[in-house]
Amino acid sequence: MAKRDMIDDLVDIRHPLPRADEMPEGDEDIYSDWCSEVTRDRDAYERELRMHEEHEEGDWDPLLAEIHAAHQEMRAAEKRMRTLVAYGREFIKPHPYQLKQLAEATGMSISGTRSSYTVAEVAEVARRIGRQPRFRTDETGE
Repeated sequence: MAKRDMIDDLVDIRHPLPRADEMPEGDEDIYSDWCSEVTRDRDAYERELRMHEEHEEGDWDPLLAEIHAAHQEMRAAEKRMRTLVAYGREFIKPHPYQLKQLAEATGMSISGTRSSYTVAEVAEVARRIGRQPRFRTDETGE
């Protein structure tokens, strides 16, 4: 058996192989397709890491690179969530989503949800959807 290295471990962490006991009985075809898809993802991810290992100059570290990538994904997801909250509060007519609803969906407090997005994010939503935000009739926007 070949010696395992950190890249092998990262592949197992990032793309774990499906376990048969995770599938309901009678779904063998789905399980087989699922395994094939995960295997393709694992192979592509391993090739990518091996390529970086071979071509990167200096002290490239696959674990630190993966942690950095996870951090970037989290930041992108947070930005997407703020953009969606801005859309729900500023563009839905005639009534925006209530702060309570959005707070539950985001896992934030009502006050955290109220201040979670910026004027720039509202402008970005407007640019993307080609519409201006709704007119607020009072300071709370309720």
